[in-house]
Amino acid sequence: MEDNATKKNKTLRVITGVVISLIAIMAIVWGAVPLYLTALIIVILCSREFVKILRHKGFHPSLTIMLLSAIVFVTLTFFHRFDLVPSILTLTIMASFLVVLFYGRQPYIVNVATTALGALYCGWLPCHLLLIRQIGLNRIGAFQFCPSDGLFLLLYVFVAVAMTDIGAYYFGVKFGKHKLAEVISPKKTIEGAFGGALCAILFSSIAVFYTDLSLFQALFGGLLITVSAQLGDLSESLIKRDAGVKDSSDILPGHGGMLDRFDGYIFALPVAYYFFKYFCCGTNLFVELFNYLKGFINVYF
Repeated sequence: MEDNATKKNKTLRVITGVVISLIAIMAIVWGAVPLYLTALIIVILCSREFVKILRHKGFHPSLTIMLLSAIVFVTLTFFHRFDLVPSILTLTIMASFLVVLFYGRQPYIVNVATTALGALYCGWLPCHLLLIRQIGLNRIGAFQFCPSDGLFLLLYVFVAVAMTDIGAYYFGVKFGKHKLAEVISPKKTIEGAFGGALCAILFSSIAVFYTDLSLFQALFGGLLITVSAQLGDLSESLIKRDAGVKDSSDILPGHGGMLDRFDGYIFALPVAYYFFKYFCCGTNLFVELFNYLKGFINVYF
């Protein structure tokens, strides 16, 4: 029998999950400034929680550098200025050294490394949320509804990750016996991981009805997304476990912090974006590689 505290926590988890999902779907569908603001909130909260976790371990990454770089990354992405991202990455790495050089404290090397890592992990990777939404979109828009291929592809990713979480939770509770990564995350099981992957892949097949993906692309994309989402979840658990922290924060009742809720997406969004970009939309790298090898064989053999 579940006690009242457990029941209350489950209720809070469901309510919070529903509210977050509704807000996320509205922002994804609307796009433009609402999605830009949503992305800003995500990177800011994730950056703050990342620094809080590492400070618990005695490290002191620069929150200022992380926040500035995260905001710039999101803003450049929103304005379709992908060409400027390498320069910001360069400045971020240099600034991570300089801020520790002039204002830092021990451990110096770790503080430089965690500042740069935090800027990429919490700032750059979440920007792929906007990059996917912009697929097939030629204008920036402001508060105008901006339909595009990216809208449906992003909904596809959102559903695949959500089904991964839901499937992993219920399969883990119902059938979980074998630990997946006991040292890093004791509650996760192989059965839960398999159940999450199965649910994500099955629901991904629905994408053939509202995107231009073929059935193979939808199923293979679902596999890539669910695997990367679960690896993202484990990666965040690794950080927390090493720092001796249970949750990244308590800002989301029943879920912990923004990092706890968004960790799967941090890995899944980049993987999905590059899969769409290079294997689904426009030029297919498999076809290019095949043609290159065919030409090479014809010339030299």
